[in-house]
Amino acid sequence: MLVKDYMTSDVVHVEIPGNRDDVLKILKRTGISGVPVIKNKKIVGIITRKDLLRKPEETQLGLLMTSKPISIGPDADIRQAARLLVNHSIRRLPVVEDGHLLGLLSVSDLIHAMAQMKIKDEIKTAYTSKTFALWEETPLPVVGRVMEISGVDAIPILDSENILQGIISERDLIRNSSIEDSVGVSDFSNGTDDDEWTWESIRDNHTISFGISKVQLPNRPVKLAMVKNVVAVPTNAEVSECALKMRRARVDQLPVINSDKQLVAMLYDRELIRAFCKEESG
Repeated sequence: MLVKDYMTSDVVHVEIPGNRDDVLKILKRTGISGVPVIKNKKIVGIITRKDLLRKPEETQLGLLMTSKPISIGPDADIRQAARLLVNHSIRRLPVVEDGHLLGLLSVSDLIHAMAQMKIKDEIKTAYTSKTFALWEETPLPVVGRVMEISGVDAIPILDSENILQGIISERDLIRNSSIEDSVGVSDFSNGTDDDEWTWESIRDNHTISFGISKVQLPNRPVKLAMVKNVVAVPTNAEVSECALKMRRARVDQLPVINSDKQLVAMLYDRELIRAFCKEESG
């Protein structure tokens, strides 16, 4: 099972010099979570949804991107790729040969491979993660901040009866975001103690106005942005079964419920691919 057989070859990318707004448009239009950054036909970085949400006022691709991303060759085994993704907590590996980008192998591509296999391990506690939930009336800017602080990619949403109503992910935040323009003012006065109305004070007091644009989340409740048709799995679901559900629903995570249909954990695709690492060590 080689990387070149499962990677995405026709990779959407951006080039330096480039524009942050173009990256945002790509992520909104395609729903992908990140794009490679190319300079002089060679890969120099990766820009992700997290980067845009974490640095909402930054516009330069060189300051937004993660430089010198971890990469892999086309003839490597996908189990090696899975190990790199798990150990470095990343979601995508540029497939590179002589510095040139041939493709991209993502967690989603590995989930696709797992969906075709017959891995009978039950997810139980081996692959699931503890989770928390937010109320459906929580404003989107608060959701974005909670997601940033906690480091999670998606959060279950409950109503006032503690019933699961949906899930909000980084993809949904980006889809609902916009670019907000404003004007900032900097004061370059020399700090003189002269009376402000003296000619010296007026002469030495300099200000400059400059434009600011940042990624902005609208102040509306999360229930208006969340995904409502939630696919959930029981604690005894099998690995390949869950991978198939993720693939069909085109989601990165599945809520895990108990026999009373209560939310007990989350199953993330990045955790599910640990099954590859287990197979390799076995």
